[in-house]
Amino acid sequence: MSDISSIDEVQAMLAGQGYVCGRALGTVVFLSLTLGRPLFLEGEAGVGKTEIAKAIAAGLGRRLIRLQCYEGLDASSAVYEWNFAEQMIAIRAAEAAGGVDRERLTDELFTEEFLIERPLLQAMRPQAGGAPVLLIDEVDRTDEPFEAFLLEALSDFQVTIPELGTIHAPEPPIVILTSNRTREVHDALKRRCLYHWVDYPSFEREIEILQARAPEAAEKLSREVVAFVQRLRTEDLFKKPGVAETIDWAKCLLALDVVDLSPEVIADTVGAILKYQDDIQKLQGSEAKRILDEAKAGLEPA
Repeated sequence: MSDISSIDEVQAMLAGQGYVCGRALGTVVFLSLTLGRPLFLEGEAGVGKTEIAKAIAAGLGRRLIRLQCYEGLDASSAVYEWNFAEQMIAIRAAEAAGGVDRERLTDELFTEEFLIERPLLQAMRPQAGGAPVLLIDEVDRTDEPFEAFLLEALSDFQVTIPELGTIHAPEPPIVILTSNRTREVHDALKRRCLYHWVDYPSFEREIEILQARAPEAAEKLSREVVAFVQRLRTEDLFKKPGVAETIDWAKCLLALDVVDLSPEVIADTVGAILKYQDDIQKLQGSEAKRILDEAKAGLEPA
């Protein structure tokens, strides 16, 4: 599947793409690449599940193919569809030419020429540079019938198009599934995969991540940002800020030339870390100052 021969190489490869990961995550990625097993990543939104697929694809020099899941997604939408507009043009052209052989025309209409490939079919095709990385993002948004279809497709790495037959991947793609755990994904699909829970990082790890993704941020500001966000995650919020929000907020503060956190700065930029009005209202008044004071009090001297 790849030329990666150790866990350390996995961590170094991901670090080269600005993705900082611990030994446990590096190990499961290494095993997934070595054994050719799909990798199932579960965790809160914004903790870096999608980003790891991007980092793996970039680090290995492979194409990234993303299937964004949503409620109502079915097998045909994920695999292929026919280009009906082009088919209608072909039918009109044949009729205008006269002497239409309907059986022959039907055969010609359902060929590769009129096929629109969706992510799962694209992932089964040979790719320059090696097997692609197939990201099946937020699989928990789909339903059980689609899960059952995925289980079959990922077991044999093949899909069937009735008009063309079965298409089998000459080299299985590197498959990464993510879930925000809005519902439980069926055990049968999880058993097919290697599993890892992606949690919020420790203070030290989040500092490393921020330094990798926003290296221009001063150490003092980075420590205050991470301390505040981590303290904020202990509050009773509808949606706790993820690592993605930490990075976004730091970049916003840099754009405003902020060098030190204050309640006023937090009030002005709170939309970068909290996305629901009910959560934002909880930071009104003295609450932002209280959380900031507690965060700063917990910081050791840099």
